Amino acid sequence: MTPAIFTPKKDYFAPMHTAEHVLNQTMVRLFGCARSKNAHIEKNKSKCDYFLPSSPTQQQMDEVQKQVNEVLSRHLPVTAKSLSRDEAEQIPGLDLSKLPPDVGDTLRVVFVGDYDACPCIGAHVNNTAEVGRFHISSWDWQEGRLRLRFKLEN
Repeated sequence: MTPAIFTPKKDYFAPMHTAEHVLNQTMVRLFGCARSKNAHIEKNKSKCDYFLPSSPTQQQMDEVQKQVNEVLSRHLPVTAKSLSRDEAEQIPGLDLSKLPPDVGDTLRVVFVGDYDACPCIGAHVNNTAEVGRFHISSWDWQEGRLRLRFKLEN
C-alpha cells in the first residue's frame, strides 16, 4: 500500500508550486510566522494565507517579493528525498504540523537547495531557474490573516 504522503491530492503547476515553497520560507524568515496554512495554487495566479499579529507595510511586501526573486535567481536544485519521520525531525526548521494522521513513517521531503525543506507530495521543477519571476499581485490583512496573491512572469 502506498503511504498517503506519496498520493498527490492535486496536480499543481510545478513552477508555481515551487515558488510557493520559496515564498513560505521567505515569510517564515522575514516575519517569524508559520508556513501558509491555506493555499490555492494555480497556473495563472495563486494565493497563500499567513497569520500575523499586525498588518505588514508595502515596504515589507516589496521586500518579500525581492527576496523570493533573489532566491529563485540562484538556480537552486529542487530535490525530493524519502526520509523516515525520525530523520525528518532532525532537519532544523522542518514543519511537520500539516501532515495527515495516517502518513506513516516514511515522508517525502522536498528541498529547495539549502533554502527550504518541506514534506510535500506535489510536483516541482528541477531547478529554481525554471520558475520565472515572482510577482505579488495584491495582498490584504484582516483580523490577523494576511492573504497574499501572486503570479509568475517569464
